[in-house]
Amino acid sequence: MADAGVLVRGVDGSGSDCVEVALEHGADPRAVLADAGWEVVSLVSIGRQPGGEIELDFRVRRRRAHAAAAPVAPRVEVSAAEAAGAVRKQRVAAYAVVRSERGLLLTEFSARTARPGTWGLPGGGVEPGEEPDQAVVREVWEESGQHIRLEEPLDVLSQHWVGRAPDGLVEDFHAVRLVYRAWVEEPTDPVVHDVGGTTESAAWVEEHELAGLPVSPWVGALLAEPAR
Repeated sequence: MADAGVLVRGVDGSGSDCVEVALEHGADPRAVLADAGWEVVSLVSIGRQPGGEIELDFRVRRRRAHAAAAPVAPRVEVSAAEAAGAVRKQRVAAYAVVRSERGLLLTEFSARTARPGTWGLPGGGVEPGEEPDQAVVREVWEESGQHIRLEEPLDVLSQHWVGRAPDGLVEDFHAVRLVYRAWVEEPTDPVVHDVGGTTESAAWVEEHELAGLPVSPWVGALLAEPAR
């Protein structure tokens, strides 16, 4: 069962609607709003509309006169012939930057992924009809056994590439990552409940230890930003 898609909305400082547009395959929400003449000020909320679409609400302001940005070509990791037959897939997933008095919670990718041994944020795919915030709470527990207190949405990240999935299928893949901030009041030793899945292990780490770990590039870039 496919999900209903992603809707990007821009609201002004008073909360009034300014723009609403469907997120096409491979598109970045901020670029979509910029092409419509709006500049993102901040991420306001992530939710799901009654009709089923995942809704991303951004506070925006008018841009000055501008030219539409040129489309960004996806990263291609296979031959041109293979890329021509790639299967399109847009995956919306929810993740959390989870902290506690024990540090930052990270998960290690298993051999079922394209990057086994790499560390990333706990999280995973949003099921059709599932609220994104419920998805991230579920995923964190499945991958680490931690009960989180979800805080504000932190960011929405978009990445587009054409490559081979772990099962060998060549995909034109669009990852839409919904990232939240979360806290654990009573941290425990992490336990992976989703045995045999994409998570090999989970651990609490100190922030200064990140430099010595093979961290997923998008996670490393996110955590390197101020106030993340």
